[in-house]
Amino acid sequence: MKNVTDSFVSLGHWPSAGSFGFNTDILATNPINLSVVLVVLIFFGKGVLSDLLDNRKQRILNTIRNSEELRGGAIEQLEKARARLRKVEMEADRYRVNEYSEMERKRLILINSTYKTLENRENDKNETIHFEQQRAINQVRQRVFQQALQGALGTLNSCLNNELHLRTISANIDMLGAMNEITD
Repeated sequence: MKNVTDSFVSLGHWPSAGSFGFNTDILATNPINLSVVLVVLIFFGKGVLSDLLDNRKQRILNTIRNSEELRGGAIEQLEKARARLRKVEMEADRYRVNEYSEMERKRLILINSTYKTLENRENDKNETIHFEQQRAINQVRQRVFQQALQGALGTLNSCLNNELHLRTISANIDMLGAMNEITD
């Protein structure tokens, strides 16, 4: 340790021996070498370092500026997209409401149409039943009339003999003649 302090103390005066040589004492020469290197680096490297730092600063500022511009553009696009989304949502809601009311209108039309169809079918059924009833009644009447007529003819044929038959015919002819005279 004494050598270290001696080397710093001896910095103040140099031996005046006139010879030039290498000092092999590392502890004595290291601080001097380092200070010389630092002074040279600071003196000559200050401009280069300053330029590097200025370039780096400019690149960082440009990057920040570009990022701000991109951010502004992105925010603008986001607002436009939100506006379009709101517009599309409003259109979708309007379409949904229109489609719902259209479906409701079609449903009511279908219900009314089905009701009218059922009502028409019911009327057709009732008309068909009424027609079939009338036809059945007419058929029964015809049969009853035919049977009554056959029965009456059978009774007349069995009750009438030739003389009674001729008298009935003459009476009918006389009545027709009387009617003829009245109308003339």
